[in-house]
Amino acid sequence: MTTHTDSAPGAPTETERLERCYPVLSALSPTARSRLLHSAHWMRVPAGAMLFDDRQACEGFPFVVEGTVRVSKCAPSGRELPLYRVGPGETCIISSSCLLGHEDYNARGVTESDTLLMLLPKPVFEEMMGERAFRDFVFHLFAERIADLMQLIEEVAFRKLDQRLAALLLGKGRLLHTTHQQLADELGSVREIVSRLLKSFADQGLVRLGREQIEIIAPAELRRLSSEGSIRR
Repeated sequence: MTTHTDSAPGAPTETERLERCYPVLSALSPTARSRLLHSAHWMRVPAGAMLFDDRQACEGFPFVVEGTVRVSKCAPSGRELPLYRVGPGETCIISSSCLLGHEDYNARGVTESDTLLMLLPKPVFEEMMGERAFRDFVFHLFAERIADLMQLIEEVAFRKLDQRLAALLLGKGRLLHTTHQQLADELGSVREIVSRLLKSFADQGLVRLGREQIEIIAPAELRRLSSEGSIRR
């Protein structure tokens, strides 16, 4: 699963791509920057691979250069609640909190597409936290992620599933190529409930359902539903 990749002739090197995604690296002291780059462990991971799982030890701090990693909380029943996604230039607060608190992972990370990332080993991450620029970078993105998670908690706790589904549909364009299971996974629900809600939407003329396809027919009505939480009868 883990391989080192070489850039094609004339293409940006891995280090150049890393620094474009994470400008903070250029703000490090020359010694710290050299130490970080020398310790870099490059990984190219295929889509659908599990990078880490619940109760697994955290080995390092990931820098995503290409692709996306979905971080989710999983229940023993198999249900999954997506917490956030990590793309190029972003950080994983689960990883940083585990490293800072010396704890194991309490979530799961799976690649959504072919992903290129650099893993900074735990001892070097701890060294870099002594650099103000790096420390500020970690805590700034930590704060942003916490704000996103608070919004997620608010939606799950205070908004009905039909509202959340309507909002999710509106955020994907007029014609969605997706399955009911994929929508359920994004909402942290189960396929049967999402299918029932989609059928209700279709019966009201809000959407048209096809094979792995959903067409938005009445976006204004869906928008009203997402904000008011009442379905037109």
